[in-house]
Amino acid sequence: MSPAARDGGASLALYLLLMKFLFSSAAALAASLVALPAHAIIECGSASHYGVGDGFHGRTAANGRTFNAYAMTAAHPWLPLGSRILVKNRDNGRQVAVTITDRGPYYGGRILDLSYGSFSHIASPSRGTASVCISRA
Repeated sequence: MSPAARDGGASLALYLLLMKFLFSSAAALAASLVALPAHAIIECGSASHYGVGDGFHGRTAANGRTFNAYAMTAAHPWLPLGSRILVKNRDNGRQVAVTITDRGPYYGGRILDLSYGSFSHIASPSRGTASVCISRA
């Protein structure tokens, strides 16, 4: 059985997603995300948190709404605003579903900035960062 057949086509779907991201519009990217099988991994890397003690709570997010540090939201550099993703901590297996409402992160090669509230569901905020994988919720 091929790797694509074993993972329900997620490898092929991810490849197509990346190609559309590189060569087409944001609308095509959003359509590709919807076409991904549920829980197909989009990317893995380091995530941090924001919103408490840094002045972002109460400011306007990229989606035009007021950012709430305790809501289940996240900032990502290219996923369409409004996308629902599942964030899984690779170290302890905890996961949380979040909505992309903002852009970022802009520091340290991180792939995701979680709101303080959503980060608290998967790791202790005192850690600062967590190793995560994100997938379509």
